[in-house]
Amino acid sequence: MATIETKKIRNIALLGHGSSGKTSLAEAMIFACGASDRMGKTPDGNTVCDYDDEEIARGYSINAAVANVMWDGVKVNIIDAPGYLGFVGEEMEAIRVADSGIIVVDAKSGIEVGTELAWEYATGAGIPKAFFITKCDDPDADFGKLFGELHEEFGHALCPVFIPVKFADDMAMVDLMDMKAFTYDALGRKVEIPMKDEYVQLTEEYKEAFNEAIAQTDEALLEKYFGGEEITHDEAVEALHTGIINGTIVPVYCGASPKMWGVRSLLDAINASFPRHTAKKTEKDIAGEPVEIDPEGKTSLFVFKTVVDPFVGKMSFFKVMNGTLKTDMVLKNARTGAAEKASKIYTLMGKKQNVVSELACGDIGMLAKLSNTATNDTLNLDGAVQYAPVKSPVPNMSMAIVPNAKGDEDKISQGITRLLDEDLTVKFENNAETKEMLIYGMGDLHLDVIVSKLKNRFGTSVKLNTPKIPYRETITKPVDVEGKYKKQTGGHGQYGHVKIRFAPGEGNGLTFTESTVGGSVPKNFHPAVEKGLLEAMTTGVSGFPVVGIAADLYDGSYHDVDSSEMSFKLAAGIAFKEAMKTGRPVLLEPVGKLLVTVPEDFVGDVMGDLNKRRGRVMGMEAAEIKGKTVIEAEVPKSEMLDYTIVLRALTQGRGYFSFEFIRYDEVPSTIAQKLIDAYKAENGDN
Repeated sequence: MATIETKKIRNIALLGHGSSGKTSLAEAMIFACGASDRMGKTPDGNTVCDYDDEEIARGYSINAAVANVMWDGVKVNIIDAPGYLGFVGEEMEAIRVADSGIIVVDAKSGIEVGTELAWEYATGAGIPKAFFITKCDDPDADFGKLFGELHEEFGHALCPVFIPVKFADDMAMVDLMDMKAFTYDALGRKVEIPMKDEYVQLTEEYKEAFNEAIAQTDEALLEKYFGGEEITHDEAVEALHTGIINGTIVPVYCGASPKMWGVRSLLDAINASFPRHTAKKTEKDIAGEPVEIDPEGKTSLFVFKTVVDPFVGKMSFFKVMNGTLKTDMVLKNARTGAAEKASKIYTLMGKKQNVVSELACGDIGMLAKLSNTATNDTLNLDGAVQYAPVKSPVPNMSMAIVPNAKGDEDKISQGITRLLDEDLTVKFENNAETKEMLIYGMGDLHLDVIVSKLKNRFGTSVKLNTPKIPYRETITKPVDVEGKYKKQTGGHGQYGHVKIRFAPGEGNGLTFTESTVGGSVPKNFHPAVEKGLLEAMTTGVSGFPVVGIAADLYDGSYHDVDSSEMSFKLAAGIAFKEAMKTGRPVLLEPVGKLLVTVPEDFVGDVMGDLNKRRGRVMGMEAAEIKGKTVIEAEVPKSEMLDYTIVLRALTQGRGYFSFEFIRYDEVPSTIAQKLIDAYKAENGDN
């Protein structure tokens, strides 16, 4: 048996808007449990969970951090997730292995974008949820108003459990389960005080909501509730536990993390009412099929996060999904088939690692230097099970990476490769056509962090530029041209002569045919003509590659001695250039299919913006998420370069999109001329 059994383990993800107080709550929980001898502060850069140099320098969470604490015999794995939109991938990693999510809300700021998104993500993952209203000590905080807004936004499942009451200059916290009132001493410890009549009056409405919520979980309790009978403490605890698991209750707690108000009460609730890993009975495999959870079964691990540390090396964060993990176990990677040995098993307290001999089903830990294992991999004894991956969003904002020092390209590629191991929302592309290194991220803040990491970790300084758009050229009318290459050097000369009919073709390449008669151009020179055309298509009259050309070689002439493959290849190139001049050439741009999901209130603003971007709206439909609409449009890629930033501004961060290339379309003539002039100026072609 593992030292800490499955039934004594709770995995809690702290979610919410950026700067709402998640890390401060984690710090308070760690301090309350005695796992730290002082309570760090985010502005001071000394918290347990924000330990990365980037986080300390910026003053907010960038990575999902794990800290384990013991509270009254129960192990609580706290996963502190970042709240800013650029780091949503880290939030999804935390949610993937959490057994419940606590959404932290600033009592003064109220419901923010991150609050709504945390609810949406946790609901989509199917994990139980709770709210913790922090900063209730703020004089401007209005709990009653905020609870009403939460109730209206997130529904009748909200159940107040621990609330603040204010009467004149008097403030206390009331536990609705036992109807007891508390204040706090200088160390944040509860001090019970008499339940004044004023407190009873202020909490009457909340107590009624609490009783109604827990009564819904059991018929016997419902009868007691309607019969006016008192629901006992033990019945309330069990009902709360049941309601949280099945989603009929979303408990609401409150406090003030820096002062430790309400933190110990929250830990008590986590122990008594929050679900363990086995509460859901099954996990999902990569095909979406249920896989039974068995604490006594075969060992299986799911790797939900990877960190590449310059000193420790590759660190694989995992959750024990089945069975028990023991030191020196050899497990098989279900994706690669490679064997990995659990030489040392670590538990985590931020950046600190503690070696343990085993971890039970449901626990979270770390294995170092697993060379053949990546995020989303499953390790088990027989490789038979592969668990569902983290639902990471696709990065859509791209920028071109330009080294500040020549010759740093290899160092940049190596550094980004390491970062790709850590962050599933980063994508890297070495674009052969535009000759640019492209980095994709979740927004400007995310990309800024990547640039900082490249400099601080890998010693390479870069700047980000707007990426080039891979334009194309083609012709729009049939033309009949000839190309002749003739050169006499005293000995053997060069002679090639072709007549070719050019026309707009199907597809993106060259459609080459020949209809010569009488051997005007011998067959052995036909491949050279085609090759000459293909080479000429790499650069059109405006400097961009040419696509969609049909060419029929119908006549020409040759010389018995002077004709060669090279001469016909060059003749074909001459003919092609003439065709591009006379075939009414146009510039083509990549166009993609845009699916943008936005709240209904912002549809008009988004549609107006799409029109400014030369977008064509193809339709709209209701999204799977209530209150949101999916707009389908076709938009030029050149108009999408800043869309991540603009959409967030238009929708207050509530909208998101996907964009996929579908075809090339003609660029309007006024825009095309500006692009051609800019290209020629950049390349010194006047």
